[in-house]
Amino acid sequence: MLAIKLKRTGKKHQASFRVIVTEKRSKVFGRFLDDLGWSNPRTDAFDLKKDRVNHWLKVGAQPTPTVHNLFVRAGILSGAKIPVHKKSKKTKEEASVAPAAAGAAPAPEAKPAEAES
Repeated sequence: MLAIKLKRTGKKHQASFRVIVTEKRSKVFGRFLDDLGWSNPRTDAFDLKKDRVNHWLKVGAQPTPTVHNLFVRAGILSGAKIPVHKKSKKTKEEASVAPAAAGAAPAPEAKPAEAES
């Protein structure tokens, strides 16, 4: 399956990105099929080859959520932007167990034993 991804370039702390077409499972810094443009998030500037982007979308390449949002900003794709958030490292089971344990009633406190006289 083909994917349209961002490839990081630039210096340390001065990132810029190339928009590339590659196999979904391949490394980002490996071989790629086509270079579609660039994006600089520090200045919010970008340039895309719209005809090539449309070609790869027609062929069936799927953009990543961030690239999809870039295409919406450029006017290549219509529709709403996709919310991009990092996934939690907790699994669904751990996430569901934690609220259930927190909602349970606290254990009754042990009463101190009274001294017999």
